[in-house]
Amino acid sequence: MTETIYETFSPEETRALGRAAGADAVPGQICTLRGDLGAGKTVFTQGVAEGLGVTEPVSSPTFTIVQVYEDGRMPFYHFDVYRIGDIGEMDEIGYEDYFYGDGLCMVEWADKIPELLPEKRLDITIEKDPEKGCEYRRIRFRKAGETV
Repeated sequence: MTETIYETFSPEETRALGRAAGADAVPGQICTLRGDLGAGKTVFTQGVAEGLGVTEPVSSPTFTIVQVYEDGRMPFYHFDVYRIGDIGEMDEIGYEDYFYGDGLCMVEWADKIPELLPEKRLDITIEKDPEKGCEYRRIRFRKAGETV
C-alpha cells in the first residue's frame, strides 16, 4: 500500500486538495472517504467535484445514498452509506453500475460496506487534531490493491 499524507489549515486548503484530486481522477476510479462528523468530508468532496468540472452545488447525499453529477468531464457518483441498514440496499440502487462505471465514485462511510468495495481503490481519511488548531486536517491518501 502506498500512502501520502497532506496537512491543511483551513477549509479552503482542504477544498483545494480535493480540487487537485478531482483534476487527477480517472474514469472508473473508486475513492473511499472516512472521517468523523465535521471532519471536512463534504468540503473535500466539493473540491473534488470542482476538479472534475462539476458546476452544480454538491452536498452530502445522506438521505439519498447516492447523488449523481454528470456535468463535469466524467460522471461523479457521491455515495453516503452512513444510513445503510442492510447491504441489500446497495443492490437495490444498483451500486455495481456506479462502482464499475465510467465515472469517479466517492464513498463516504465506506467501512459500513467493506465486502462491496473493490480491492483496487483510493482510501482517503480526514482527521482533526485540536492541538494544531480547529481548522487543521491531516488527510491520508492510501492506494489499496496495488502491487509493489
